[in-house]
Amino acid sequence: MRKYNWGMIGTGWIAHEMADALNTVNGEIYAVADINQEKLAEFASSKHIQKQYTDATALINDPQVDIIYIATPHTYHYEYIKKALNAGKHVFCEKAITVNARQFDEVQQLAAEKGLILTEGFTLYHMPLFTKIKKLIKAGKIGETKLVQVNFGSLKDYDPSNRFFNKDLAGGALLDIGGYATAFARTFLSSQPNVSLTTVKFFETGVDEQSGIILKNSQEQLVVMALSMRAKQPKRGVISGTKGYIEIENYPRATAAKITYTADAHSQHSEVLTAGNADEALCYEVEDMQRYIESGHDDGQLSLSHDVTHILDNVRTQWGMRYPFD
Repeated sequence: MRKYNWGMIGTGWIAHEMADALNTVNGEIYAVADINQEKLAEFASSKHIQKQYTDATALINDPQVDIIYIATPHTYHYEYIKKALNAGKHVFCEKAITVNARQFDEVQQLAAEKGLILTEGFTLYHMPLFTKIKKLIKAGKIGETKLVQVNFGSLKDYDPSNRFFNKDLAGGALLDIGGYATAFARTFLSSQPNVSLTTVKFFETGVDEQSGIILKNSQEQLVVMALSMRAKQPKRGVISGTKGYIEIENYPRATAAKITYTADAHSQHSEVLTAGNADEALCYEVEDMQRYIESGHDDGQLSLSHDVTHILDNVRTQWGMRYPFD
C-alpha cells in the first residue's frame, strides 16, 4: 500500500494518539494545522511532521495533501469536511462527524458526488473483534437477535465552562459519548430503528447530562441505552438472541467478548472470543481508511454513521434540545 500525505487539523489529546498511529502505519505525517502557534510547533516537532499551518484552510488547499484528518471540537467538523471534499481530499473525521442530520446528509452527498471517502472515527467500526462477532451472529450461533443493551458513562469534573457542558460547542453526553453507544447498537441491528422513546436530565447549561433511550426497528429488535456525563458507568454492551448472548466490556476498543450459549432454559455454556490489541485501535482506523481509498469502497461505514446521526438527531428533537447553530 502506498504512503499517503495526511494533513491533520487539531492537536488535542486524540490527535496525539492518531499521530502516533499514522507514524506507525503510514510511516510519516505530511502536515498539521492549529491556530495556537506554540502548540503547533511543539506537536509538529514531537510527531516529526514536515509542514505546519496556522490556517486550516491553507492546509486543506495544499495540493500535496491526500487525506484530511479532523480533530477539532464538533462545531467545526461540518465546515472543514465541506472544504476538504470540495478541495478533492478524502476525510477522516473524529466523532461526532456532524452535529445534526442535515449537515451529515449534505456532506454524505458531497462525498458521493466527488467520489471521495468520508469516514467517522468510531474505533469500534475498525476493531478486529467486531468482525469476528458479526460473523458469529451471521452464522446463527446466538439465534435471532432480539435485544441490545449498551451503557456509556463518563465522570466529567464539574465545570460549566468546559466544552463538554457548553451548548455553543455542541456539548452534552449524547454527542460526546452517545455516538459510541448508538454505533454499537446499530452495528448489531438488522435495520435502522423507526421508534424511539427517551427521557433526559439536563445540566445547568442546558446540555444533556444523562439520559435513557429505547429504540425499536421494524424487526421488533430492541435497544436499551443509558448515557451519563456526571456518573461513571462501564462501557458495556450485550447482544441477546434466542440461543445465547454476547457480553463485551470496553466496547469502543474491545479485544474480548464472552459468548454464553443458552440452547434452552435449563443449560448453558460459555466461551471467550478474542481478537486485536486495544493499543492499536487507531492503527486499525488508519489501515482501514487507506484500504477504503485503495478499494474505492468504505465497507458501509458511512451508511452506519448516517443511521447513527439520524438517531441522535431524533432523540434531541424529542428532548427539545437544539444547539444555537441547528
